[in-house]
Amino acid sequence: MRLLSVNLGRARAVEYTDQPEGLTGIDKRPVDGPVRVTAPGPKGTAGSGLAGDSVCDLRHHGGDDQAVYAFAREDLDGWERELGRTLANGAFGENLTTEGLDVSGALIGERWRIGPALVLEVTCGRIPCRTFQAHLGERGWVKRFTQKGAPGAYLRVIEPGEIRVGDRVEIVHRPDHDVTVALQFRAETTRRELLPRVLAAGTALHPEALEEARRYVSKYPGK
Repeated sequence: MRLLSVNLGRARAVEYTDQPEGLTGIDKRPVDGPVRVTAPGPKGTAGSGLAGDSVCDLRHHGGDDQAVYAFAREDLDGWERELGRTLANGAFGENLTTEGLDVSGALIGERWRIGPALVLEVTCGRIPCRTFQAHLGERGWVKRFTQKGAPGAYLRVIEPGEIRVGDRVEIVHRPDHDVTVALQFRAETTRRELLPRVLAAGTALHPEALEEARRYVSKYPGK
């Protein structure tokens, strides 16, 4: 399991985002040198955990619980076959393109050591938005990506560190529950009756996902 690429994005103006200034950092490109990764701060005021990476819409992206976004190269390859087009590393706006790691099958709260020092913790799946759809240029993309159910993972920074292309990824902790990123994603999108199950992940969940599950259970007790 290793990093195939570390991808950073620069803010640029586009017509397809509802970010107040019309900016997005979704166009991530691989970089060669080492990149420092740290906890950026609270959502709403802080962006990416990767130095040099732009997150523009702080209402929905960035912050400590969405500090890093990872996507598996194997899933990109699957999409290449379905879409009939080349998808470069970073094409889905991911910071980390991995090889040999089942990103969407990771458990919420699972921890990865990348390189000599960085430790990340899985928090939730990525919910697709219209900016993602327009960036990719595929009609109906939000629905199609959602139906696939392999969203990649957001992660928080547990121990900061530098990473670079080729670094080994090691799973150093697996929690004692069965709530995967894929299950949490389905619960939040297409199968909301699964929301009570995600509570088993506890506070390792992204706080917004945890609160949504708690609201559902409160509204529909016994389901």
